[in-house]
Amino acid sequence: MKNTLLAFALLSTFFLISCGSTPSEKNNNAKACNTGSVRLTADFPTGRMNNCKVLADNEFLITLMPENTPINSSPWYAFKIEADQPTKIKITMRVKGDLHRYPPKFSYDTKNWKLLDHTLKNERLVMKVNASTKPIYIAGQEIINNQYYIDWAKKLKSAHNITHDELGQSTQGLPIYKIESKGKSNEWLVIFGRMHPPEVTGALALFPFVETLLNENTLATDFRRNYNLLVIPNINPDGVLVGNWRHNANGLDLNRDWIKFSQIETQQIHAYLQDLVAKGQKIKFAIDFHSTRHDVFYTMPTDYGMENKYFVKHWLGALDDAMPNFKVVTKPGNTLNNGVSKQYFADNYNVHAITYEMGDNTGREQIKLIAENAANTLMETLLSDINHNEE
Repeated sequence: MKNTLLAFALLSTFFLISCGSTPSEKNNNAKACNTGSVRLTADFPTGRMNNCKVLADNEFLITLMPENTPINSSPWYAFKIEADQPTKIKITMRVKGDLHRYPPKFSYDTKNWKLLDHTLKNERLVMKVNASTKPIYIAGQEIINNQYYIDWAKKLKSAHNITHDELGQSTQGLPIYKIESKGKSNEWLVIFGRMHPPEVTGALALFPFVETLLNENTLATDFRRNYNLLVIPNINPDGVLVGNWRHNANGLDLNRDWIKFSQIETQQIHAYLQDLVAKGQKIKFAIDFHSTRHDVFYTMPTDYGMENKYFVKHWLGALDDAMPNFKVVTKPGNTLNNGVSKQYFADNYNVHAITYEMGDNTGREQIKLIAENAANTLMETLLSDINHNEE
């Protein structure tokens, strides 16, 4: 019997690459406690605390609110604390009309993060922090801003034969980038990421997944010879910039817009994929990286009528076999007229697609290990001679 994944494994420090920001990235959504000897601010990319109030000496109340409603419950926050001298402070954080989802983490450099001691009762989360002249960052998850993706892609490009170009622009004019690797085939693996800004564990899975596909070993080299790769890792840069709970700058869920294409972000990506197909290219498979409260792979039903009906079942079965201490949980389903990306690929290109969800509190080394195994087994499955129309 396989062990299920422990709910939370953030007891040790983990490393993230630089989270620098561009001059254009600034966030004005926070009403900060920015005066006095202790200051709480959120004026940096991904920063968010909608209201901050001084309750007493060294005691503060932060209120979180969504960008608009209705909305899925994903209350994001990220703020910075500075003090003129070492001071112990108490912060109470509440979510207006909702409950907390993300336990607080802290970092002094936005690279290394640890879980912060706290108490949680109903809608109020209480933490005590040792403030000092050295800024301390507190956030619901690791801070991965828009510049992070650019820096990551530049590192990939310096080491691999890929392109990194602007596919289009967001509602507010921020670039939406694509990464491509082209082989000798007309078949494409498509990867999406960060439609929902707080879903950081999905991003933490996407990075090693893509890196594994770009390895210089025999398997990855053979894969890239036979398949092209299109990665759009940060589809909602406007929402990421201001720390939105879920939506884009127009207050809409991009993963419900893959049928209406009412938003410029989905319009441009759809047009790009349609142009590929018009030029004789073929979409083979697609993966959309997200986060939720547990690890799960949302798939299309095998009887939905797509080609290679058992392809995903074969791949995820291989992943399950490759990881005896991890249980692969799948949830097949089709949501007609719901506008989710996996349904879009099934209905427009007659191919399988999945929503790859990592748990909010899944251990970060485990996320990386799952992603690497998932990428390797996917390449093996794509390159195999298995008849995917037979179970």
